[in-house]
Amino acid sequence: MLQTMKKFKILGSRTLKTGFSVFLTALICGFFNLPIVFAVITAIVTIEHTAADSIKKAAIRFPASAIGALLATTFYGMLGKGALTFALVAMVTIAVCHKLNLDDGILVATITATAMIPEFQDNYIVSFITRLGTTSIGIIVSTFVNFFLLPPNYSPMIYKNINDLYNHAGLLLRRIISEVTAESKEKTRGIQRSYRQLTAHLERTNLLSQYQREEWKYHRHSEEEMVSFQLSQRKLAAFQQIAYHLGNLQYVQTIDSDFTESEKDLLLSLTEEYVKVLLDPAHSISEEQFQMVNQLDDTFWKWKEEHVIKQTGYRHHLPPQTILIYEMLCFHDVLEELQNLSEKQMHLIEKCYMHTE
Repeated sequence: MLQTMKKFKILGSRTLKTGFSVFLTALICGFFNLPIVFAVITAIVTIEHTAADSIKKAAIRFPASAIGALLATTFYGMLGKGALTFALVAMVTIAVCHKLNLDDGILVATITATAMIPEFQDNYIVSFITRLGTTSIGIIVSTFVNFFLLPPNYSPMIYKNINDLYNHAGLLLRRIISEVTAESKEKTRGIQRSYRQLTAHLERTNLLSQYQREEWKYHRHSEEEMVSFQLSQRKLAAFQQIAYHLGNLQYVQTIDSDFTESEKDLLLSLTEEYVKVLLDPAHSISEEQFQMVNQLDDTFWKWKEEHVIKQTGYRHHLPPQTILIYEMLCFHDVLEELQNLSEKQMHLIEKCYMHTE
């Protein structure tokens, strides 16, 4: 049933695991006639993205919860059930946990501490042990559920994101070069916004990759899955370079008169070849692109000789025009590395993209 709901995307894996954790926690607490609310709240807030995170943070949350429960007991005994007690318990719990480097347990500890105050029994020690016990049940149950139930597999999402990133980069490159002579600030802001979206997407994909690496420390995976994942990481590394060059290109300031018509035609034609490579899952480079890159390389040195050295006398001075041409040449180098990578393991790339459809 859980697999069916996951397959049809009725509920996500993490949502299902949260619900199952709450169910088991409430069942256990009810069986032993313990307060359910504290344990259930803890179970809800302790479900993590990976089993690795659950195990690591469980070791932090337990002592943090003990600190919160102890502080709540202490302040309640000193000040009773008042507004000042709630405030002091919350502040001191946060401060102590932070001081002891228990930051991942601050939320659970603070909830445990403040929620205890209205429900204190006459015997403070019994209240302390009870609240700490129910909180521990929530932590333990959520950790076990996260480890054994529906282990997350981020690989299909990673492969899809990589495909989307390259498509986005191709469209952005075309937009940057086609508007390289435009003076409209509105267009420039649009390009910068698109670039920020691209880098944010890249960061999310890198985060998913980190989650997957952590998850595989505790769950089995095939050699083929590992090779596919390693390939995706190499493609992400190549894309990091592409994002870097796109970032440089978007800030190049040129005007219409900076290039001859033949130079502008060459830049626009080469851009279209780059876009084709980025949109192609195999990232194949045409012979025409190699020829145009050679032309652009000759143009770079000729342009630098005629327009920089002769006019300014500085050999190392780089005006915007030479920067743009240089970045385009560097862009080709990354695409060539990407093609070599794709040629070596084309069958794995095809399988990765089939999984995302």
